[in-house]
Amino acid sequence: MAGESADLLQHPRRNLGNRYRTQAQKFVRLASKDPERFEDNLAWAEQNARQALLHDFTDERNWRCLADIKVVNGDGLGLCAVLEDIFIVLGRDADQVEQLKDIDFLMVGLELLEAAFARDPLDPDMWWSRFSDSQSREKELEDFAERCRRLDFSDQRANIVYGRRLERLRTGGHEDLFIELSRHLLAHRPNNHELWMELGRLYERREEMDEAWSCYDHVQQLQPHQTPRDMFLQRITGRMMGEEEKPWTAPNIEKRSQFLEQMLQLSQRISSVEEHKEEATEQTEEISVHPDLIRLESLMAAGDASEAFFLARRLVSQGEEWAEDWVQKAKANF
Repeated sequence: MAGESADLLQHPRRNLGNRYRTQAQKFVRLASKDPERFEDNLAWAEQNARQALLHDFTDERNWRCLADIKVVNGDGLGLCAVLEDIFIVLGRDADQVEQLKDIDFLMVGLELLEAAFARDPLDPDMWWSRFSDSQSREKELEDFAERCRRLDFSDQRANIVYGRRLERLRTGGHEDLFIELSRHLLAHRPNNHELWMELGRLYERREEMDEAWSCYDHVQQLQPHQTPRDMFLQRITGRMMGEEEKPWTAPNIEKRSQFLEQMLQLSQRISSVEEHKEEATEQTEEISVHPDLIRLESLMAAGDASEAFFLARRLVSQGEEWAEDWVQKAKANF
């Protein structure tokens, strides 16, 4: 019971999700009992089911509820949209989306939904138990890691779902894999300050102070009212007071730039790069403009706010103060 209460405190909207789902199910029952108001009751049922998902997309029951209503209403296209949405939440796996072509959704849509949940449970503990119970855990974990390296986590919901899965990896002792895959998630959605904080804490425990500082610095950049970077410096300074060893200092410009360059490379999308390469060249020939400014403009125009963010932050770390405005512009587009 205590664990349940703590979970609700961390996810205060979960109760609302349960309430809206219950209301949706109530209207479905009313629709079956009152043929004259069938359409009205189903419309109310769908509205409540959508609200349930809006408040808690991590509960599989909310997805099933909306999908069931689509079937009752004979809305095949609507069920297709539900399936496309859950695949986005599961990381936009191209193989799964490919299944949605030329099929009868009313016949097999619910089966596809269950297959998706069987492969990728939304509950992180249930997901982790699949590996804990497996005799070939290492191979399955490597398969999962390979999937993470190619999936799209720019959707905030996908980032949250996979972030919780990575937490189970970390607590399960797979710290190196947690670090690698966390950086993939952060490259897609750099405003996930909670994951930056967890990554910083892990680096600090591992005595990898430069990397810890860089992570805390990102949190402080994203959440100016928080001061994890400053508190980290206080901890380090206090720990080294009176010791003979050389006090730790913040990473130099080269190390900061290297860290941001690594994140920039992870966030790059080849299609966007190729699409704007010719345009950037033409602009450079017409007027004398800083090439990185042209690059930032092209990235923002293409909707690649994550890549623009890391590029702008790298430029700021190198003393290019004009790029600070682009850091803020990128953050505003997350």
